[in-house]
Amino acid sequence: MSENKEQDKSAIRSVIDEWSQAIREKNVAGVMEHFAPNSVRFYMAPPLQATMPLEENLEGWFATFQGPIDYEIRDLTIVVGGDIAYCHSFNRIAGTKQDGSTPDVWFRDTLCFRKIDNQWKITHAHESVPFEMEEPFHAALDLKP
Repeated sequence: MSENKEQDKSAIRSVIDEWSQAIREKNVAGVMEHFAPNSVRFYMAPPLQATMPLEENLEGWFATFQGPIDYEIRDLTIVVGGDIAYCHSFNRIAGTKQDGSTPDVWFRDTLCFRKIDNQWKITHAHESVPFEMEEPFHAALDLKP
């Protein structure tokens, strides 16, 4: 692998580390700084494609948690090709919600990046959980890597 690809992979890893730390801290600006304008976002929560502005979406989501968010990334794979890259991983989110519930969910995450002005920015985020293929097609939230 070329030295540039290794440097790019390292830079993307740094972006992912900073982005995930901002999620843990519920830092809206810290998350937003890693997204490109007009990014396409497919979150686990409806709708199929996020239409709400990113800042508003993050503020609303973070407000549902009482304290910091436990956010873990496992089995991260990063692929770089020129000024475009992607990564996929298994991520875990846990915490205490305002209603006292304590979700602890593993999900699949794919992030797509583009190098813009010499910085790697997230252009697409896709989160998903598998679902049972028999009716009533419930999400399989008990799976772990």
